[in-house]
Amino acid sequence: MTLAILTLAGIAFALQQTMVIPALPTLQRDLHTTTTWVTWVLTVFLLVASVATPVLGKLGDQYGKERLLVIALALFFIGSIGAAGAWNIWSLIAWRAVQGAGAAVFPLSYGIIRDEFPAEKVGVAIGLVSAVFGIGGGFGIVLSGVIVDHTSWRWLFIVGAVGIGTALVLVHRFIPESPIKTPSRVDYLGATLMSGGLIAMLVALTEGENWGWASGRILGLALAAVGLLVVWGVVELRVEEPMVDMRMLARREILFTNITALIAGFAMFGTFVLVPNFVETPHGLSTSLQRVVHYGFHASATKAGLYLLPSSFALLFAGPLAGLIGRRVGFKWPLAAGMLLVSISAASLTELHDKPWQILAAMPVLGVGVGFAFAAMATLITEAVRPTETGVATGMNTVMRTVGGVVGGQVGAALLAAHTIAGTNVPSVDGFTIAFAIAAVVALVGAGVAVFITPPRLRRRERLVVATSEAAD
Repeated sequence: MTLAILTLAGIAFALQQTMVIPALPTLQRDLHTTTTWVTWVLTVFLLVASVATPVLGKLGDQYGKERLLVIALALFFIGSIGAAGAWNIWSLIAWRAVQGAGAAVFPLSYGIIRDEFPAEKVGVAIGLVSAVFGIGGGFGIVLSGVIVDHTSWRWLFIVGAVGIGTALVLVHRFIPESPIKTPSRVDYLGATLMSGGLIAMLVALTEGENWGWASGRILGLALAAVGLLVVWGVVELRVEEPMVDMRMLARREILFTNITALIAGFAMFGTFVLVPNFVETPHGLSTSLQRVVHYGFHASATKAGLYLLPSSFALLFAGPLAGLIGRRVGFKWPLAAGMLLVSISAASLTELHDKPWQILAAMPVLGVGVGFAFAAMATLITEAVRPTETGVATGMNTVMRTVGGVVGGQVGAALLAAHTIAGTNVPSVDGFTIAFAIAAVVALVGAGVAVFITPPRLRRRERLVVATSEAAD
């Protein structure tokens, strides 16, 4: 029952994360705003989620993961109701910021599984919960297309509120409070510095294309991000009870897993966002200057979402399967295999994209790869840290994946803007193929990094001997 409820909570959150993407043009038209401001409906969610995830994860380690999960879901529910009734773009952005606090659903769920489940079932359980992140994201795009094509965009948030509200009641009623807590003081200075650094970095990344990468605002934000994050690191090394233990993040298993998460977010987000744009492009004549477009399938928002369905179905089985494989051979291998499959899928899209079946054939491979990678990363993190550090450690891993996704999305957008059909602003097929190729190369690098996550077998054996002797003493 615990696993089913946590899975429901994860799906409800993941749906809301992606459902807004196909609706952005409709929101811009109905709320009478600009492309820049409507993009903030997505951007502000990512910003708040990146800050709230490690903070609520840490608070969960201190005060109880079930309690903080209820709080996160309640904030998300309130944000969904408010967004459904938004009266202008500013109110919608504000309510989406409230929704972003619900991003701690996943790290808190991992912590509950770590605390409550038998050791032999932790990997499979985390694999399933990790998989629903991608499953919900894929179905969210499909469901959003149906809603946008046939009814009001407000139903996007009403549907989300129903799922979140149901999960909230079930978590409060049936999920037991974690017996493992860390009594300590909240590191307010560390939380503030980290939040400021992440916000400055993500705003610079998301607005670089609009403001100009060499503009004063972007350079100022970049300097502020570097300065704040460096000071944060120094402060965390010196305070008695840091919000994030920097020595923990520097450990080989954690460091390499987080680097892989950054790479996975880049490759996955870039590919998932590019595919709908690609299939929605009308093949044939451009309506503006009669220029011929040699790609695309003129898909509606609903049909574009259907292209992602095979990857969502594959994710459903890939996450638990990664848990079973990892339990036998170690979780770095499903992670490496997952990144390799993402690379293969992106490489396939680079060369084969002239027919709908070619896109559909690449999607299950992408889904299995993402499912393997997400499940393995979460388990590697939970296995490498103390039970009292699970929330904040998995929260930081989620942040790395989010940052990678933002970078991947911006690189993809920049490539499409740089490669257009002569005389128009319509992206040429070269922009898509280059973006897919970059995703393939980056994912392949991620597979190589994953192999080095755990120490060599001989070194692990030596550490085990030392630990055994210390325990005996």
